[in-house]
Amino acid sequence: MVSKEMIKKLNDQINVEFFSSNFYLQASSWCKNKALDGCTTFFKAHATEEMMHMQKFFDFVNETGNIAIIGALDAPPTDFKTVKDLFKRSIEHEKFVTSKIQDLAVFAMSKKDYLTYNFLQWFISEQLEEENLFQSVIDKIEMVGDSGKNFYLLDKEIGRLESEGKG
Repeated sequence: MVSKEMIKKLNDQINVEFFSSNFYLQASSWCKNKALDGCTTFFKAHATEEMMHMQKFFDFVNETGNIAIIGALDAPPTDFKTVKDLFKRSIEHEKFVTSKIQDLAVFAMSKKDYLTYNFLQWFISEQLEEENLFQSVIDKIEMVGDSGKNFYLLDKEIGRLESEGKG
């Protein structure tokens, strides 16, 4: 049986994942406004992926015989200065999500809640992939800059990351 305290924490994570989806959807809009088609595709796909993550938490809570609760969400930021700033803020957000999932796993283990701990393993692996992906994009932006002909080509490559399943 999953404790009420764990259910509360899982419901909080539902909102973290929901916010993440909104964050990336907003980022895609910012990119579209800047004519960054590849980055628009990248962030839109990430918004969809984060919504899938939210659904996984939502379904898990319901499958344990509890009720998933969606709380109020803050508006995502819109004040990105450059595409590099956008990706840096994105990786910081991913690190925040990683810390929240790790906290859930530690709590699950401390309560000997192996069902929840097992459920969280997929997310732990997923967060490693996400942080590595965002860092690789930041590294590339630092190599070529975030404007001009070289960035135009990188923007196209960023968009392909999603279509090749690397996003």
